[in-house]
Amino acid sequence: MDVGDYILSAGKAVLDMVEREWQPLSAGELEHRLDQAVEEILESDLVAKLKTQPPPTIYVQLLQSQTNAVPQILQTTTATISTTGERAEGSQKQLDIVDDEAVKYISDLLQSSKSRARMAGRARLSLSHTVLLSLTLLSEQVSYRSVSRRFQLEKGNIHRIFFSFCEHINLLEDKHIRWPVGKEAEAVLFPFSNMLGKDGQEEGQGVPQVLGVLGHTQIPIRLPMGRHDIESAAPEVKRMKKDVHPDSWLNLELVCNRIGQFLHCRISKGSDVERGKALTDRLKQQPELMPSGSCIVARADYPLTAHVLTPYRRSYGPKEELFNKTLEEHFQILDQTVANLKARFQRLKYLDIGNYDRARAVVLTACVLHNVFVNMGQVVRGDFEKDGALSHERQGEEDEQGICRRDAIADLLFKNLDFVGKLA
Repeated sequence: MDVGDYILSAGKAVLDMVEREWQPLSAGELEHRLDQAVEEILESDLVAKLKTQPPPTIYVQLLQSQTNAVPQILQTTTATISTTGERAEGSQKQLDIVDDEAVKYISDLLQSSKSRARMAGRARLSLSHTVLLSLTLLSEQVSYRSVSRRFQLEKGNIHRIFFSFCEHINLLEDKHIRWPVGKEAEAVLFPFSNMLGKDGQEEGQGVPQVLGVLGHTQIPIRLPMGRHDIESAAPEVKRMKKDVHPDSWLNLELVCNRIGQFLHCRISKGSDVERGKALTDRLKQQPELMPSGSCIVARADYPLTAHVLTPYRRSYGPKEELFNKTLEEHFQILDQTVANLKARFQRLKYLDIGNYDRARAVVLTACVLHNVFVNMGQVVRGDFEKDGALSHERQGEEDEQGICRRDAIADLLFKNLDFVGKLA
């Protein structure tokens, strides 16, 4: 062994000894702690220099300032106070989102789950504190450093605690994001059109009831290292996002019911352009998943089938326009649900995670917890802009059964409208 090998071996021995002392701190976390210590030393040096600065220097600076400096200082002070107040108010709103009831409810869910695996993390945190820390990271757009100071934990340790929490919540997906079947499905059906009522009318027989609304949104994530070459992207993706690499976001495909619960959740990479195909194939293979006389509605970028109805996209008159307008009312349910999801879990606005599996775990955690909060009656209402974050440029395929069923429903809706107009 040469000298370099001895030095490397000694360094590893020291790291092993330190990690045994602070187990299970990783080398990366030790580096983070060293960075934080260096920053604190530099800050203390700067403060010490300011304290020892001779008074004449300050006096000279004050004398050289212009006479209008006072109004400017007052304006700056007022703006600072206003900004601080707004930040405090925003922080209070976020604290209101993570309340004691939610922490207790989620802690009980984890406690009663079948998984007995211990959550990662060196700190001896109680389960409730682990849930509070994780909900704070999900609900606020805050840095790991600020959470580290708030909970008095190392950043690396917070990473492990948070992602361990996400893994445990992911195990609850089948329990909380479920496709309803049988009587449960029949109970959540709602009218296709407000003009017909839930049970239909004589002129509206044959118009289905709606089980859910299918759609998607995109969650921006940090671009993985070495993935900056957009030329490798699929042509369809480059048309959708000309200036953004497809790996810099996740596709989140959802089906929600009328009250905003998720019945279906599929998370894929941005380069995945197969929109709704897996779900429509499943419904074709398992028709028992759809109650008799029911349907799912989706926008035109999804495939039109006998189970999934989409709008007319060309050459339509009053009948087709009425059908599209009826569907648009349902799309607002999904848009509002997605807005509520992102309003509660602010971290979904941008995930500073370059690892696909970890980013997917965080998004799935938010979706599972969304349903948990809806069941608790705790809904945070978000603001949405029509077609804001969603892309509807692509056009889904249309099969013959779907075309026939859509035409038949459009005829019935139009006849019913004409019938109601004559009665009026």
